[in-house]
Amino acid sequence: MTLRNKREVLMKTYIWPVEIRLQKDRQHLLIEFDDNTSIKLSAEYLRTHSPSAEVQGHAADQKKLVSGKADVKILEVLPQGNYAVRLVFDDMHNTGIYSWTYLQELAINFAANWQVYIEELASAGASREH
Repeated sequence: MTLRNKREVLMKTYIWPVEIRLQKDRQHLLIEFDDNTSIKLSAEYLRTHSPSAEVQGHAADQKKLVSGKADVKILEVLPQGNYAVRLVFDDMHNTGIYSWTYLQELAINFAANWQVYIEELASAGASREH
């Protein structure tokens, strides 16, 4: 198999975004993929589940609980090559690189992720509000 064929096979195993749109309220990101699926994710969810080392840490036991982000907004959506976007939030967090795969995982696992997040906030005595 040639390098070109390998790349074509690899590209067909992933779905690619055809449009990424920041909603006017700046609190939702809509992503449409080439398989005709779309996802809509809130800025709060994206911020609290940022893939950045600042949030995720460098090991599972280093993950940080991010609270007070109910009203966070996305200021910019910056392309990162052809594999991801970097989001800039109005709290100046801008170090998370959101790959297409990670965005899909966030969408697929939203209910479970959100439930865990709400439980962690309650356990820490923290709030979604400021």
